[in-house]
Amino acid sequence: MSSLSKIIRKEVKELLTPATLIPIIIIAVLFGSLGGVFGGVEEQLAEPPMIAVINQDGGSLSLVAMAMFNATSEIVYEGDDVQEALNVLDERGGVSLFVIPSNFTSDIENDTQGTIEVFWIMKGAGIMDSVPGAAADANLMYVDQAISTAMISGNMSDNASLILNPTQYYETTLFKGKEMTGISPIAISSVMSSQSFVMPLIVMMVIIYAGSIVISSMGSEKENKTLETLLTMPVSRTSIVFGKLIGAALVGLLMAVIYMFGMSYYFDSLMGSATIDLAEFGLTLSIVDYVLVGMSLFASLVFALALCMILGIFTKNYKAAQTMTMPVTFLAMIPMFVTMFTDVDTLPMMAKVLVLAIPFSHPMIAMRSLMFDDYALVLGGIAYTSAVALLAMFIAVTLFKKDILLTGKVSNSDKKSRFPIIALLQTMARKRRK
Repeated sequence: MSSLSKIIRKEVKELLTPATLIPIIIIAVLFGSLGGVFGGVEEQLAEPPMIAVINQDGGSLSLVAMAMFNATSEIVYEGDDVQEALNVLDERGGVSLFVIPSNFTSDIENDTQGTIEVFWIMKGAGIMDSVPGAAADANLMYVDQAISTAMISGNMSDNASLILNPTQYYETTLFKGKEMTGISPIAISSVMSSQSFVMPLIVMMVIIYAGSIVISSMGSEKENKTLETLLTMPVSRTSIVFGKLIGAALVGLLMAVIYMFGMSYYFDSLMGSATIDLAEFGLTLSIVDYVLVGMSLFASLVFALALCMILGIFTKNYKAAQTMTMPVTFLAMIPMFVTMFTDVDTLPMMAKVLVLAIPFSHPMIAMRSLMFDDYALVLGGIAYTSAVALLAMFIAVTLFKKDILLTGKVSNSDKKSRFPIIALLQTMARKRRK
């Protein structure tokens, strides 16, 4: 074997490691999943939306509208009770109720736009959640075109403007227990979309930044032998790990405070530039809400820091520490993508449980949940994330007392498993039995 081939083989062997392959595979899986999601959007758009229609007008143009609704949608209710229609829609997963008033045809015949009252049932504020509503909204355009064609065929008006736009809509959106009159789901989604994209991204960046600092610090201390020097000092290892965790937690607290004030300014600016005033519908955050968002972020940051400290224990040098941030990165990326494209409340139960089991998901959804007064979810998320953070801190303290802190490997007395964490848990269980 030539010298060149030996060097190539050596470099490939050093670079082609699980630490480099696993991230690429996970990213490929994530993008493949997103491709499947967008493929599902096309299928949803191809399916007729489920709607309810209440026709209080017996005129010819209302019949034209009804014929078009039947041709382009699946009508699940055709009675005369609005509340009953909304209940049926909610049970069947429908999206909209169209009410044609008794003066619909006569208004158009008198050169006035006919009014269709629309009740939108908004399931979530994510991109995927808006697909059924967009399909139903497109049907209104078809109704306009059909009525325009009927007006031209019957010479019903010489008013070109009326022929081009024969109808107008009075919209009411029902979303998470709130009835918002005069506002469409598209208007709400346009405001929520900025929050849906920016909030998870910022949370992920803060978590990754804080975590990389801790892991890099651990790797640097091992490489420079300062950790060994610290361990020889008359200080207990418990004090060392708590000192590191408290110091990192204080940094996390500072980040949470900066995040809270930054998000307050961002949200106020967003509301000021929006075409609708969400404060009119009670969709605002109080000081207490911002404090809860900060607490949620702080709890998830403490978990991230403790997890990164555990991962840092297994690093041998600064270079190896750079790849150890990947598990934390992917844990943050999963809820980030989920919350960007859909609402957690609209996920299937199993998927919802899996997403909420990731502590980083809770600060990402906290602001949206608080806007709709879902305090139970936010407070429960804070409690759950705090409990997981305490567990991670306990594991970090236990690992600091083992030889693995310096060697990066489980000692022979604990080597009952190929996986160090499993070996640690087995050792702890044996001690409890004794």
